[in-house]
Amino acid sequence: MWKWLVLIVAGYVLYRLFANDILKKKKASEEESAAELQRKVASGEMVKDPQCGAYVSVDGNISIRDGNRIYHFCSYECRDKYLQSLEDGAHELPPQN
Repeated sequence: MWKWLVLIVAGYVLYRLFANDILKKKKASEEESAAELQRKVASGEMVKDPQCGAYVSVDGNISIRDGNRIYHFCSYECRDKYLQSLEDGAHELPPQN
């Protein structure tokens, strides 16, 4: 009986050790990816989709041009919704800087 109890406790302790290690690695990875996103936004590699707010690469091919300003979108659906809202007068393009 004691042998089984000791094995169960040892198994639980090992489980908690590995579970905590996995959670720490996952949290560090999430923090690293958030820092990477901030770096890309700051350097201009990524921009915010004006329709849904997602961050997209400036190398993406879903975009519209208004004079010198280019708006990048995460999907054709977001682009179409944005264009429709412009036609309906819900959005105005921001002034040129």
